[in-house]
Amino acid sequence: MQVSVENTSTLERRMTIGVPAERIETEVNKRLQQTARKAKIPGFRPGKVPMSVIRQRYEDGARQDALGDLIQATFYEAVVEQKLNPAGAPSVEPKSFEKGKDLEYVATFEVFPEFTVAGFESVAVERLSADVADSDLDNMLEILRKQNVRFEAADRAAQNEDQLIIDFVGKADGEEFAGGSATGTQLVLGSARMIPGFEDGLVGAKAGEERVLNLTFPEDYQNLDLAGKAAEFTVTVNTVSEPKLPELNEAFFNQFGIKETGIEGFRTEVRKNMERELRQAIKSKVKNQVMDGLLAANPIEVPKALLENEVNRLRVQAVQQFGGNIKPDQLPAELFEEQAKRRVELGLIVAEVVKQFDLKPDEDRVRELIKEMASAYQEPEQVVSWYYKNEQQMNEVRSVVLEEQVVDTVLQKASVTDKAVSYEEAVKPVEAPQAD
Repeated sequence: MQVSVENTSTLERRMTIGVPAERIETEVNKRLQQTARKAKIPGFRPGKVPMSVIRQRYEDGARQDALGDLIQATFYEAVVEQKLNPAGAPSVEPKSFEKGKDLEYVATFEVFPEFTVAGFESVAVERLSADVADSDLDNMLEILRKQNVRFEAADRAAQNEDQLIIDFVGKADGEEFAGGSATGTQLVLGSARMIPGFEDGLVGAKAGEERVLNLTFPEDYQNLDLAGKAAEFTVTVNTVSEPKLPELNEAFFNQFGIKETGIEGFRTEVRKNMERELRQAIKSKVKNQVMDGLLAANPIEVPKALLENEVNRLRVQAVQQFGGNIKPDQLPAELFEEQAKRRVELGLIVAEVVKQFDLKPDEDRVRELIKEMASAYQEPEQVVSWYYKNEQQMNEVRSVVLEEQVVDTVLQKASVTDKAVSYEEAVKPVEAPQAD
């Protein structure tokens, strides 16, 4: 087998492979012999059909199969011989494909980038520390109460945080517009669910009252036909209901699966959950800073095949998350390219750090992570047992732990500043940078 390789770009390789005719004929004959043992042809007993008849009937198909298998086999033999690491399937173009002659074809493909991860010292990390104060716990209990609020009919004018049931008709340029009318809609005043001015315009209304609201759609409204336009909404208020927060009692605790522990037991469980959330938030923020730093210090070229695969994966995830009748390939690739590129780059960089430092998942950390995740459930022992019986889930946990070990490896050389903050600041999501 003859092999030559041409570098057509940083990552693309054009490999020409020649396969001797003798090897092709050997593979063709092997398939014809297999066919001869089981072929059923009128006038001949199974296994007794002359090879000339077998060849006449089946040689073309056997040759096609043999050539296809040989191209696949010799391609992988060639990349091993040339010490290449393909990043995707090759594009194959036959150059010589005649019976009785050597097979020659060209395989064009991308390889994984070769690089060494560096610049750990340039990675700057602000590592937060915080505690769950009693005031944080009190705030969380109020949030839980508000999340379980119920509404009772109120014989008074509507005010913020009340829930109204309304009918409305919207018009622009004197004509009703699509999506601008509804009946029996529940609306909590102050929720900012409607366009600016809509909810404010219903403060003070009573059940049975009709109000006409003259408003303007925001300039950045998602429906471009309505963006910046004036509109008139005729709103009928059917009911006004005021919020009633639940009492912190056994019935409330039972909703969270916490029984017969009283208020102190409930506070203890909520505090545990908050502390777990706090640890995860701090860990996540440190990891994101480390990954941002590694990306900045290690610019690499991404194979198109890997980028395309990641875009397709994100398309599928988007369809699964938002549903609808749309197919993944109907979503524009541009929507996912930036995120896909970051994920592929980080995957390559993290894998290279693992290789450079010969990292292996720490099984003690794997056990601790499983216990941490299981502690959020009512029967943690069953959750731990389930993980250890499920090899796929165990491998996913090991991958998470290995990534944490990569972060720890970088932190040993990175510029780390510790900062004490409040619980609220520690768990607050990092705001995405605004586009220019």
